[in-house]
Amino acid sequence: MNKINPNKLLLSKWTAVNPKNKERHFIVSEVIKDEEEIIIACILEAIINKATYEIDWQLLKQDQHWIMGWK
Repeated sequence: MNKINPNKLLLSKWTAVNPKNKERHFIVSEVIKDEEEIIIACILEAIINKATYEIDWQLLKQDQHWIMGWK
């Protein structure tokens, strides 16, 4: 289980354990918050082709899918 500090989520770097379409390395380019400033999602940007994906930020805690940093 990856430990994530929500305050440091923006611009953090991630590596997909099982890459799809050769997209392995990602950066959190945007953090989406609700009216109470609680993080609900984030936008991941693939480094190789700049494709973006909106995901629940809690999914980044699953170490069977994501590794902190670029490996």
